[in-house]
Amino acid sequence: MSNKTRQVDHGARRFGVTAVQAGYITQDKLLKALSAQVMGNLEGKPHRLIGEILRDQGAMTLAQIDEVLQTLDGLRETSD
Repeated sequence: MSNKTRQVDHGARRFGVTAVQAGYITQDKLLKALSAQVMGNLEGKPHRLIGEILRDQGAMTLAQIDEVLQTLDGLRETSD
């Protein structure tokens, strides 16, 4: 393993954090989705996006997911 540490942009917004801040989901629902994502990865299943998991769990609608993605796109454009 390399001694180099991975640079993380702590200012970068994440889908789940943005969804919580928008009031679409609770922190508990985000943690449940993240747990499902990690468990799937550990079981060798194909990686699933948090938005997809939240939709499948009935926690978010497609319209809400689209709004979060648009918010994230807007934030990325202003930081370039």
